[in-house]
Amino acid sequence: MVKDLKNQGNIKKIKIKINDQELTVPEGITILEASHEAGVKIPTLCHLDLHDLQLYNKTASCRVCMVELVDSQDKSRNKLVPSCVTKAYDGMAVRTDTIRAITARRMAVELLLSNHPNECFTCPKNLECELQSLAEELNVREIRWEGERMNYPKDVSSDAIVKDANKCIYCRRCETACNVIQTCGILSGIGRGFEAFVGPAFNIPMVESSCTYCGQCVQVCPTAALTEMYHTDKVWEALSDPDKHVVVQTAPAIRVALGELFGMEAGTIVTGKMVTALKRMGFDAVFDTDFGADLTIMEEASEFIYRLENNKTLPMLTSCCPAWVKFIEHQFPELLEIPSTCKSPHIMFGTIAKTYYAEKNNLDPDNIVVVSIMPCIAKKAEAARPELTKDKRNNVDIVITTRELGAMIKEAGIEFDHLPDSEFDRPLGETTGASVIFGTTGGVAEAAVRTAYEWITGEKLKGEDVVFKQLRGATGLKKATVEIGDKEINIGIASGLGNARTLLEEIREGKSKYEIIEIMACPGGCIGGGGQPYHHGNDEIVRKRQEAIYREDKNKKLRKSHENLEVLKLYEEYLGKPFGEKAHKLLHTHYEERERI
Repeated sequence: MVKDLKNQGNIKKIKIKINDQELTVPEGITILEASHEAGVKIPTLCHLDLHDLQLYNKTASCRVCMVELVDSQDKSRNKLVPSCVTKAYDGMAVRTDTIRAITARRMAVELLLSNHPNECFTCPKNLECELQSLAEELNVREIRWEGERMNYPKDVSSDAIVKDANKCIYCRRCETACNVIQTCGILSGIGRGFEAFVGPAFNIPMVESSCTYCGQCVQVCPTAALTEMYHTDKVWEALSDPDKHVVVQTAPAIRVALGELFGMEAGTIVTGKMVTALKRMGFDAVFDTDFGADLTIMEEASEFIYRLENNKTLPMLTSCCPAWVKFIEHQFPELLEIPSTCKSPHIMFGTIAKTYYAEKNNLDPDNIVVVSIMPCIAKKAEAARPELTKDKRNNVDIVITTRELGAMIKEAGIEFDHLPDSEFDRPLGETTGASVIFGTTGGVAEAAVRTAYEWITGEKLKGEDVVFKQLRGATGLKKATVEIGDKEINIGIASGLGNARTLLEEIREGKSKYEIIEIMACPGGCIGGGGQPYHHGNDEIVRKRQEAIYREDKNKKLRKSHENLEVLKLYEEYLGKPFGEKAHKLLHTHYEERERI
């Protein structure tokens, strides 16, 4: 995405030429931005334009976007410049198609390839690698320079992210994502010259750092220097074991993004096809994490009302996102009494699968394997947290991402776009619109308000009154007030950990006026998660996913979590009352102060 050059208000205009095409453009833009106005494509690699965030990675380190400045009076003054950081000036003349410019761009890619592992066939970013695409686009057919290559061991210390420094091209996109967008400060340049790469300080293992595993570094990495830890083999192994009862749950954000991996338009809702594919892959039962989301609202809304009516700690922070939970544990440990103690929806579901579901179906919990399909890399690390176990048994055994599910469907030879629709299995299959909107920023807060409103006031929200528009939208930081009876509930919503930091600093400094705060680590919420299909900075793709989430909510017969009959039956038969003793034992957790490194 690039800036809209046609709506620049009163900004001074200048005249330039690109490939002899005369343009009038706003003063201060770069040659790269102006080239889009001219309909001229200049290849880039390190450059990243996150338009919605008004953020740009402009390290100019790769030199792939070189163009030639032309002096018509004196050709000896012609020079090559990186278009991504060179500002246009009045009277500038630029050529993108000279032999000199083309050769420079091709040579930059060849030099990167000379120090890059030749393992494209087995690389997790094969056919998604931007370096690979550039080599094809620039017609690179041989690597003319051979010599020493970096030879660092892979960092597979965490349950979530794999770091392969040998594939790092030092574009530093990940550094921008980690330090500027997310403000985690984990990644930085290490070493100098030929052996330089990006990693945690002193190149300590990822698991020893303060990484939240949000995966935004993985989303922007153009190669496979950073990828998720792949767990698909574990899933196939479980499915092949006749002694295991393997159940799978899918998060709400999966259904609006999975189709992209099969050539479908972003925002296509593929819920029914996804269920059919999972059943054909051999899962014993296919469930919806939305059930766990409705269950979460029952607990979270109850906890909020308890805090509100008993003058307990406020604001209450929603706790569905494991990356932001780890963020507060490292960065704001003095605030650990503020987050809701509710487990996240997929962990709640895993708990119920290995207790209530096991009892209902006369199954040994030790023989149940719970697989979660998540848009989030951090869920992999969350599932391994020791406090999220019961009787030394993980609530969730295996977590795979949307991308991993797509790879498994292709591996199984399933023609996804030709599949008929199927329904989720029951029980634990009933869901509401409130649980669907968990997939986007503001959704958890809106779902909680729908239930809290009716429980506090005793009044029914009818029709579109169930929609709280002030809590919606793609803005990274939102502030809204909702009237519930005679109370004004102030709500803060942050997506992206940089925005979360703003809200958390307000709380720490005693400036917060909120009763509820929702935080999602990924910009846009789960729809923009680190495990979703790569969107390469195209915020339009994320916006379409969000629109699909709201569309599915609108089409649901039930739109409030406390109307989910199967959830109510679960309380009646097994859990007792919401926020009661048994529910608290099974569905709530605690947090730990962690060292900030």
